[in-house]
Amino acid sequence: MSFYWVKTNSFIKRVFSKYCWDIPNNEKKIYLTFDDGPTPEITDWVLSELKKFDAKATFFCIGKNIKANLSLFEKLITEGHSIGNHTMNHVNGWKSHTNDYIENVKNCAAVLEEEKNVETLLFRPPYGKIKKEQSKILRNLGYKIIMWDVLSADFDQSISPEKCLENVTKNVKSGSVIVFHDSIKASQNLKFALPKTLHFLKENGFAFDIIH
Repeated sequence: MSFYWVKTNSFIKRVFSKYCWDIPNNEKKIYLTFDDGPTPEITDWVLSELKKFDAKATFFCIGKNIKANLSLFEKLITEGHSIGNHTMNHVNGWKSHTNDYIENVKNCAAVLEEEKNVETLLFRPPYGKIKKEQSKILRNLGYKIIMWDVLSADFDQSISPEKCLENVTKNVKSGSVIVFHDSIKASQNLKFALPKTLHFLKENGFAFDIIH
């Protein structure tokens, strides 16, 4: 199992201060985000759950998944959710040549614009892994690099669904950017944790907002 932080610590936020880790506010707003979709059945289910709580979220979509599921992608837009770029092919920045990485991001942007006339300057690097030069180029192009404050770790099949839920409920605060994944791999943990997370947040007075 690879190492990851469930709660991003303040040291990391300071060192990488050019990235967005959370969005502080006094209104108990939190920001649900979903990576890796759109995925048939999974993304549909997520949208259904969000609608029950009148919750909006930000979806960081993979270009090839958008092309394969255009009607599902359009549903994200028509239901009022925000869209971010998650590369064309879920590329690991640490393992990619910078030119190839930037091209992959641009390819995803082209799909967004050509297929559904969506322009977004929100970007989340797959795995949270991006080189300094890649980041600099994207920021110079106007992109906001969105990381996270709370990681549900729904993708980690070695943890229980209950642990996935606890990762969120024990760490969320006003301004938190929370990561889930609308993917097949994450679906078992997601389907347990998301409804209970939504209920917990609503019961505790949090408000749902999208990232702009």
